[in-house]
Amino acid sequence: MIKIGVYVCHCGSNIAQTVDVEALSKYAATLPNVVVSREYKYMCSDPGQDIIKKDIKELDLNRVVVAACSPLMHEPTFRRAVAAAGLNPFYFQMANIREHCSWVIDDKAKATAKAKSLISGAVRRVEHHEELESKEAPVNPKTLVVGGGITGIEAALKIANAGKQVIMVERTPSIGGHMAQFDKTFPTLDCSACILTPKMVDAGRHKNITLHSYSEVVEISGYVGNFKVKIKKKPRYVDEEKCNGCQLCTTKCPVKVKSEFEAGMGTRGAVYTPFAQAVPATPVIDFEHCTYFKTGKCQICAKLCDKGAVDYTQAEKIIEIEVGVIIVATGFELFDCNKIPQFGYGRLDNVLNSLEFERLLNASGPTSGKIQLKNGEVPQSVAIIHCVGSRDENYNAHCSRVCCMYGLKYAHLLRDRIDAKVYELYIDMRCFGKGYEEFYTRILEEGVTFIRGKAAEITKEAQTKDEEGKLIIKVEDTLLAKTRRLPVDMVVLCAGLEASSGTKQLMQAITCSNSKDGFLLEKHPKLAPVSTATDGVYIAGCCQGPKDIPDCVAQGLAAASEALSLIDKGKVDIEPITAIIDEDKCSGCKICNTMCPYTAIEFDAVKKVSRVNEALCKGCGTCVAACPIGAIKGRHFTDKAIFAEIEGILV
Repeated sequence: MIKIGVYVCHCGSNIAQTVDVEALSKYAATLPNVVVSREYKYMCSDPGQDIIKKDIKELDLNRVVVAACSPLMHEPTFRRAVAAAGLNPFYFQMANIREHCSWVIDDKAKATAKAKSLISGAVRRVEHHEELESKEAPVNPKTLVVGGGITGIEAALKIANAGKQVIMVERTPSIGGHMAQFDKTFPTLDCSACILTPKMVDAGRHKNITLHSYSEVVEISGYVGNFKVKIKKKPRYVDEEKCNGCQLCTTKCPVKVKSEFEAGMGTRGAVYTPFAQAVPATPVIDFEHCTYFKTGKCQICAKLCDKGAVDYTQAEKIIEIEVGVIIVATGFELFDCNKIPQFGYGRLDNVLNSLEFERLLNASGPTSGKIQLKNGEVPQSVAIIHCVGSRDENYNAHCSRVCCMYGLKYAHLLRDRIDAKVYELYIDMRCFGKGYEEFYTRILEEGVTFIRGKAAEITKEAQTKDEEGKLIIKVEDTLLAKTRRLPVDMVVLCAGLEASSGTKQLMQAITCSNSKDGFLLEKHPKLAPVSTATDGVYIAGCCQGPKDIPDCVAQGLAAASEALSLIDKGKVDIEPITAIIDEDKCSGCKICNTMCPYTAIEFDAVKKVSRVNEALCKGCGTCVAACPIGAIKGRHFTDKAIFAEIEGILV
């Protein structure tokens, strides 16, 4: 005999203010097979859960319905309560009367009527629930960290220091990421390299970290606790085991090409390390520009190396590893300022993007930290334009968060080093972090001119003698309510942050979605900011959204904490709400194989039938709907249960 208990939550005033909770409780008591119906202010609280547990034991309930908020938030809470009372946790059903009723309907009568329908549907559905049991799978204690910037480094070190093995993959020749290119960090103006370099060295030397630089993840299969990963290791043409990092080969290479690390403002050889503190210190030979690979001649690097480390025969190879947890920390890329032609970037001299200006400021940069124009002169006036490529519907609607602060940092360094006239052209100043507003106030007191308005165009078309030879910025000054022309010697474009190309390539491999702005989508923006829809895969840093260094570090540590908790547990619970294929009915058409977003369905070529890997399946129901002959059943979402719920709603 079915005995159902219904429990309606006030959720403080979240539900009770718009929905007549007392009327709901009385209505639920009239529904078929309902033996008890109660209301309580906070059902998710310990006293609320105790009410459910007590009724299960005393009234011999075998089904439970809770009408409250989102199942995403509290379904696990109530399942645990039901299980603690000795009832199978899958004999529970939740009706969402907060997000679906009280938060979206103003009229109390209409909200209450809809809530009644949802409870009716839940009551009728729960009658058809089946007893399900969760399964357990062992967790491989190794962690894969994809990305070697400050976020990935912090995550890897945290896990490695806990005694666990970490495999770190970085697609460039050295770890360090963008932070390695910076001069100072705001708001404390600490030397970026001084903070980062010890962390890089620790990661490179740690006994529990295996570093694969100049490598990319190309394939991920498996499931939480048991992932199989293929890593493409590109040839360095220098043997990492033999090389002692003396750098003699890099200093003697006759080829000179633009350096990526120097943002194109400096040069490097065809054999190079990106920067002096690179980890690993093993050079890379650029196949595209190396004279030997182009003509078969030269080999200066090989002749100079007394260790015999140069190996022109190296080839790309695939490394296969198994890990239990994956942390994605693939960082960001700078907005391409060429997309805004009216700013003259790439066309007008002395119009720089922010990374180029960082290298100009840096003592290890192409000018040894000397701020100068292309002709070698010191600029007397500099304009810093905010929100280039961000907060703009034509490019990126999102705020890149760090641009205001690094623009202020540039203003301070300019005033400090060359005492130039500095203009900050901004839409709004967003100084959101600890000590950031104080830094803004400090810059105001240093004589920087702030113009609230959006730059329209940068040109060299002079209209007066004072404008000759200058960059002229046309800007609408909203505080003065007029359009101005600013003649300056140099312009720095505060380019926004976008998801890196590596992030975009990795999305398919980890079956992770992205938000509208291209960044990886977290499971829940507040309750699970580093988790993804794929269990065992965590995201951290700027691949999840624009953020500053402290926030990147914090997210890296949060992801490491999630990984460690999973590894230390040693096993993972596999949700039984999955699809199941009746092999006797399956025709082997493979429609479900191609439809599954989690690649959870395999085809048995011998039996000519498809089979569900329950560890990968998330119970989304795509295959159930797609199967043309109804051979697939969705556990917990059977046809009987769904039709009963629909009938209950329509009563």
